[in-house]
Amino acid sequence: MELKKAQTPSELGYRMPAEWDAHKATWLAWPQNEVEWPGKIDAVRWMYAGMIRRLVQGERVRLLVNTPAVERQAREMLTKEGVDTRRVDFLRFRTKRGWMRDTGPIFIKTRGRGGKRAIVHFHFNAWALYGEWQEDRKVPERAARQYGIDLFHARHAGRDFVLEGGSIDVNGRGTLLTTEQCLLDQKVQVRNRGLSRSDVEGVLKANLGVKHVVWLGGGVVGDDTHGHVDDICRFVNRRTIVLAQEKNAKDVNYRALAENRERLQSVRLEDGSKPEVVYLPMPGPVRFRGSRLPASYANFYFSNSAVLVPTFNDPNDRTALGIISELITDRPVVGIHAVDLVVGRGTLHCISQQEPV
Repeated sequence: MELKKAQTPSELGYRMPAEWDAHKATWLAWPQNEVEWPGKIDAVRWMYAGMIRRLVQGERVRLLVNTPAVERQAREMLTKEGVDTRRVDFLRFRTKRGWMRDTGPIFIKTRGRGGKRAIVHFHFNAWALYGEWQEDRKVPERAARQYGIDLFHARHAGRDFVLEGGSIDVNGRGTLLTTEQCLLDQKVQVRNRGLSRSDVEGVLKANLGVKHVVWLGGGVVGDDTHGHVDDICRFVNRRTIVLAQEKNAKDVNYRALAENRERLQSVRLEDGSKPEVVYLPMPGPVRFRGSRLPASYANFYFSNSAVLVPTFNDPNDRTALGIISELITDRPVVGIHAVDLVVGRGTLHCISQQEPV
């Protein structure tokens, strides 16, 4: 059902939980668009199957499939991978793209063990870059109808507000990370034309229950989202942030990541305290058909049973997994080969969206 009250989610006591809080399910969309993974889609499908095998050990998976034929294909591959498909909900939602972090439902919840859940609809527009976003934009509304969850439309001055889940990260206590390159851009990939920093912060605070917004500068080269924060900077607990860093001063990502490091030196959390900042290495350049891809270890995903970290057949894989394992000790840290997946210009966090209990 859709709420038509004037009150904002924040005023009603809702907030966006941290990703490490308990999940009811993870949302994914079965890879269907070969244009996104040219020559790689079969390998990507097997990677999805392996990821789902991990996920169902601790939670359900809501898997979007366009047609009966796609569902049959997914069921067959999941069964061969040893997945208990009784733990998978196959949802016949039409989509053009499989990036659930950006097109899927963003859940909010009232506080307490029996907290009420809702969905915020942020009106996806294909990163203000591509066409054919109309079906993807409907996914949050369809999710709300499917599960009888209240739906809030994010708006500013009566106009739909555009935002993707990969552009934000929260600690669940009131602080949100994002980038100026993505949410404030008024020249290249413009999500919300004419909105100021304070306008954007107002929408985030009203709809996600956050009190404080931390602004980084830009993202990594090859990211067609134009600066999503989940490729560069993430919370691993309420007070600790991991930040991607490039040691090679000649690398094209060096300057932007160094600037973000400088910014975080003066950052404070919602309670005024200073966060602990831990640096993650970057893998060596990953390219496909001559183009640099946005390979990053920061694109990990918290599930109930494990933290899933993209790996790239790189010497820094082990270093990154070790750093994350030292910071997150309540569940295993598992590397998942993502060299084929990143051809689509995103990895594990980009394809997934958590649904809180």
